Amino acid sequence: MSPLLPPVDPSVTAQLVAALTPRLRKRLDAGVAKLAGRPVARDGDIVRLAVDDDTDLELHAPDGVVTTAESIRCGCLLAPDCLHRAAAASAAPVAEMPDPVAEIPDPVAKIPDPVAGEPSLTEAPRTAPPTSAPATTLPATAASAADDAPAGADDPAPESATPAQRTAAAALHDAAAAVLEAGADGAGAVLQAELLRAAHTARLAGLPRAAGRAVAAVTALRAARDADPAHRLGDLTTALRDVLLLAHRLPEATGPELAGLRGRVRQPYTPDGSLRLYGLFAEPVLTSTGYAGTVTWTADAAGRLYTVPDVAPGGAERAAGSADRAVRIGDTSLTHRELSRAGLAVSGATVSPTGRLGAGAGVRAVRAPGVSWHAEPLDRLWAVPVAEQIARALAGDLDVPKAKDTDSGGDAGTASEAGQAGESGQAGESGDGTNQPTAQDGRDGRDLLFLDVTLIGTVREAAGECLLADCDGLTVRLAAAHDDPALPDRENLRLLALLAHGRGPGTRLRVIARLTPAPLPRAVLLAASRPTDPDAHVDLGLDRLRRADLPPEPTAGTSGDADDARPAPTVQPATAPGEAPVHLLRRRVHQAASGGRRVLAFPGSKESEAARLRRYGLGTAGELLTALHASAAERARDPFGRLLPADTGRFATAWLGVAVYTEEVDRALCAAAWGASSPGLDSR
Repeated sequence: MSPLLPPVDPSVTAQLVAALTPRLRKRLDAGVAKLAGRPVARDGDIVRLAVDDDTDLELHAPDGVVTTAESIRCGCLLAPDCLHRAAAASAAPVAEMPDPVAEIPDPVAKIPDPVAGEPSLTEAPRTAPPTSAPATTLPATAASAADDAPAGADDPAPESATPAQRTAAAALHDAAAAVLEAGADGAGAVLQAELLRAAHTARLAGLPRAAGRAVAAVTALRAARDADPAHRLGDLTTALRDVLLLAHRLPEATGPELAGLRGRVRQPYTPDGSLRLYGLFAEPVLTSTGYAGTVTWTADAAGRLYTVPDVAPGGAERAAGSADRAVRIGDTSLTHRELSRAGLAVSGATVSPTGRLGAGAGVRAVRAPGVSWHAEPLDRLWAVPVAEQIARALAGDLDVPKAKDTDSGGDAGTASEAGQAGESGQAGESGDGTNQPTAQDGRDGRDLLFLDVTLIGTVREAAGECLLADCDGLTVRLAAAHDDPALPDRENLRLLALLAHGRGPGTRLRVIARLTPAPLPRAVLLAASRPTDPDAHVDLGLDRLRRADLPPEPTAGTSGDADDARPAPTVQPATAPGEAPVHLLRRRVHQAASGGRRVLAFPGSKESEAARLRRYGLGTAGELLTALHASAAERARDPFGRLLPADTGRFATAWLGVAVYTEEVDRALCAAAWGASSPGLDSR
């Protein structure tokens, strides 16, 4: 995928690939690879790609997006039936798909609000983590009348999926199953185009959530095949799982469940009167599909969280630089970095269900004083017990994880990725293979943790070094939220590690982190109080810590030198001997997404793995793993002994069962590790 080319609408790519002859389709992947290193020149709305010394290919992209097949013109003798047009469309980034359904605009705004994240699958009214104002209730007479009203025979039947939506769901399932059959290694441009065609059909049928997840899967496939350093296998696995799960559930869903599975392209904004907000922290947003920016989190006097986003096309440089851009609410000149430490008085506010503040023409905002994390009303965020925060975070993610709504509006040209991870703040992987959630997960802050911790050491994992901190008797691993060198997360983590190695061991910090579901207590670190000034804080993704911000090194002759110089504590390995071997399931899920069905069809230790799972009391896991290997190895033959095509649907169903089960077990083990109550499993 070439970032120098303009984004191409998915329907254009699907149309050009479908028009190729079978002979040219076989050469498409080679054609895409050939164009990857060719020079690109931009002249206004036209991008020219030099196919060779004598032939140029032009992409006409008004408003920055190629929207029709005729906008891609080639100068070769075989045009327009040549391979070059389809190869260029397949090499370009995937554009946001236009909204075919009616949008729900901000009732006040003239300019749509940018996207900072993606909401959870089930669109529910925003709850206030960790405390909220009293819920609005019906008047007594209305409530009693509603309770006493009998369910009449004339009540309308629950809404069900339309025939077009069922057809689109079936097409998505078939296309995703074909990709899973081939794996990332074998899912070339042709299979990607089929998945994009299914995504376009789903969008036309009014299924923006499933369409967005299909586009996310294609983006992850291209990153994997291009050996992109930002590629994470967990992103691809999550996207494929979400597409298959949505396609599986949509045909039989009714009522509110169907509405949640369909998703919507734009969130509704409702008036919320006047707000007095206090800056909490700011974090960078960095996606793998070319969008970046900053999200500033604020809280009102009741502890409800609100976000002020600024996300637009760009890379890590924009993610770091946007923190110094003025927030687009009212006439205030506050930057995101300043707002995270100051306050805001807003009148005529409009708010989305996920707490995103609208930037309409009728919104007025002025600067107001902020407060430290140790003062009211922000202090109450840390007063909630840790177990309650974990239960809230896990309960907020019970449905299809990272299958997000699309919000294609935005005066900054923000992403309608429907969860492209990451989504996530691109989603990363921790050392134990679990996914790290990110800012564009778009939940309303229920996954944020407000912790008082004591630094006790560090531990090295496959993905890098993590801080070890004591939190109410639990040893918590705190990882960096971003690994991009343009962002200071990793360097800030190294400096904080010095506090556990001689510069004040046992340092007490107040931190904000985002939960990472894992068998061990784990979270990604977003912000922390300044070690030398507890009333100030550092946004670890935007601010750079200096050694001057740390306590001075102990000098020789001072008391306690022996204690201060003690080495970091010994840390147990990530997989303890008595830990449930859920990694066996996760490994097979990832192997199938990467190498396809044939990888699981090879003879190996599948019987011993299933037996090991059963020994740990995971009988269902053993049965699912056995069924997955059986579906991968099963190949029927015709009367002449020739192999028939594999049953991709059966293999996809078996893989989906293992993927969903693994995610649910991870959630349950995460709750147990934190000492929280395990959330009820949603019926699939």
